Amino acid sequence: MKLHSKEIAAAIAKKLLEIKAIRLQPQQPFTWASGWKSPIYCDNRLSLSFPETRTFIKEKLVEVVRQNFPDAEGIAGVATAGIPQGALIAEEMGIPFIYVRSKPKGHGMENMIEGKVTKGQKVVVIEDLVSTGGSSLKAVEALKTAGFEVLGMAAIFTYGFELARKNFENAGVELMCLSDYEAMLPQAIENHYASDEDLQSLAEWRKSPETWKAE
Repeated sequence: MKLHSKEIAAAIAKKLLEIKAIRLQPQQPFTWASGWKSPIYCDNRLSLSFPETRTFIKEKLVEVVRQNFPDAEGIAGVATAGIPQGALIAEEMGIPFIYVRSKPKGHGMENMIEGKVTKGQKVVVIEDLVSTGGSSLKAVEALKTAGFEVLGMAAIFTYGFELARKNFENAGVELMCLSDYEAMLPQAIENHYASDEDLQSLAEWRKSPETWKAE
C-alpha cells in the first residue's frame, strides 16, 4: 500500500474531516459489521454532496491512475461506494467504465460485472475505502476470472491495517491511496476534531483493531 503523496494525504484527510466523512468518537466507539469496536467511521460517499471536495478527490484519483497505471484502458468501480467515484474518473479520462457487484445479480443475466466485458482489457479498480481488503480483492478476482487484466487499485482512504497490506501483497495487487489513518491523525488534532488525550486511544486502535475495547 502506497500513498500518492504526503501533501495530498494531509489535504484529503482535512477535507474528509471537514465534511464529516470521517468521524472520530474514541469515547463512544462505533460498532462495525464485523463486530469490531472502532473510534472512527469513514463514509466517503458524503464527498459526493460537496462539489469542491468531490472534484478534488476526482482530480487526484485521475492523477494516481495516469501516473501509476498509464496503460489503463478502463476503470472498474467496486459496488457500491466505488461506483460513482469510478464513473467520475472514467468520464474525466474518456475511457470505459464497468462496476463489480459483491455477488451476482439474482435475476436477468445474473451479472456480477456490469458493463461491457472485454477480455484482455487493462483496468484499474477504484475503491472509496480499504479496511482489510477482503471485498476489494474479491472484486479483483471476479475481474480476472472474467478475462480482464487488473493493473492495480486506487482508493480514497485506507486504515492501513497490516492485514490489508498482507492481503494485497499475497494477491499481487498494487494499491495506491490518496490518504490513510496515519496522515489523518495529525489533521484531526491540529483542527480540533480530536484531543491530545484521544491520541493514545486512537493509536492503540490502529495497532490492534480486533481487540480494542472488546467486551
